[in-house]
Amino acid sequence: MKTYQDTVDWMFQQLPMYQRIGKQAFKKDLSNTLKLAEHLDHPESKFKSIHVAGTNGKGSVSHMLASVFQSAGFKTGLYTSPHLKDFRERIRIDGKMISQEKVISFIGENQIFLGQNRLSFFEMTVGMAFDYFANEKVDIAIIETGMGGRLDSTNIITPELSVITNIGLDHTAFLGEDLGAIAFEKAGIIKEEIPVVIGEKHIKTKEVFRKSAKEQNSKIYFAQDNSFPKYQTDLKGSYQKKNLRTALSSLKVSKDLGWEISEEALINGLQNVKLHTGLQGRWDVIREKPKVICDTAHNAEGLKLVLKQLKKEKFQQLHIVLGVVNDKDLSTILPLFPKEARYYFSKPDVPRGLDSILLKNSASNYDLEGDNYESVHEAFLAAEEEALDEDVIFIGGSNFTVAEAL
Repeated sequence: MKTYQDTVDWMFQQLPMYQRIGKQAFKKDLSNTLKLAEHLDHPESKFKSIHVAGTNGKGSVSHMLASVFQSAGFKTGLYTSPHLKDFRERIRIDGKMISQEKVISFIGENQIFLGQNRLSFFEMTVGMAFDYFANEKVDIAIIETGMGGRLDSTNIITPELSVITNIGLDHTAFLGEDLGAIAFEKAGIIKEEIPVVIGEKHIKTKEVFRKSAKEQNSKIYFAQDNSFPKYQTDLKGSYQKKNLRTALSSLKVSKDLGWEISEEALINGLQNVKLHTGLQGRWDVIREKPKVICDTAHNAEGLKLVLKQLKKEKFQQLHIVLGVVNDKDLSTILPLFPKEARYYFSKPDVPRGLDSILLKNSASNYDLEGDNYESVHEAFLAAEEEALDEDVIFIGGSNFTVAEAL
């Protein structure tokens, strides 16, 4: 591999990647990841970690935790997915993305092994992250799972603490058709005698978590059972209140485990999450007059919270730039959107992007009216031309839609 772009192109094109092509990229076991870990001399055993799973909020919670640990003076790794603009967003130390040279060298040194064993995009990226964190000797790494838990490639670590933010009906084709089945998959990150924090206590999932924790002899903590002073965070979505409580509960347990986090570090970390970790796409206000808001929420549970906050905004007219992927169950999300908004239907620029005409036709069944556009860029431009200073433009429906707008 001669250049960074060549390397990333090979990673995207050579091997399956769920975010781009969907179900065929999903693997139902950890054998490849374990094989790669052995090939790399088990980097997952060479750093301490916190493992974060959940349907919604796991990215925000991971970034909050990383920001606080950074503020407390710990060299902090952060692994998240997916990225918005640059692949390197997935792998950071103290907020700084892995260098292009490190990406090139990892793939170059291991390309024959990766190709011969047909590792997936996600598997090789997890291997790259763990290898990087081990070589750079981080004090702790915050590791976000992909869609699942039990069979997620990240689930070869033995963390200091496991965190499960919440459970919702997303990726049901892979994880199960009901909340209990999905909770079982997420509960797969609970390890022997490792404490676990559960972000939301739900009647259909709490016993699944309690049962798993008991089997693993793990202490279980429900964030909803805790009360905290009114800490502030720079992540401004109202839905972040739940994520903040989950993060605070996780930090409380971390301190009980011996991690020294002062009140000053806690306050500073929570108030500077974006600055410290580079987080984007969570209720991001990218412009004023007209106000332009981006949010990557893309399932029913996440969109309910985001759209609830959107309705509280003051505007003369609401414009919504909407783009989704083609395996999204539109019947679960389109009824949530406001009928009085003007829509700009678009197709995200990935193979899984749903054609904008198909999206428009489906939306019309729910009285959501507007025009369709070939790209997110064209849809955004059209919304900007139509919007007055007193209006609000919202961009969402998919990570890819937000990424193209940023």
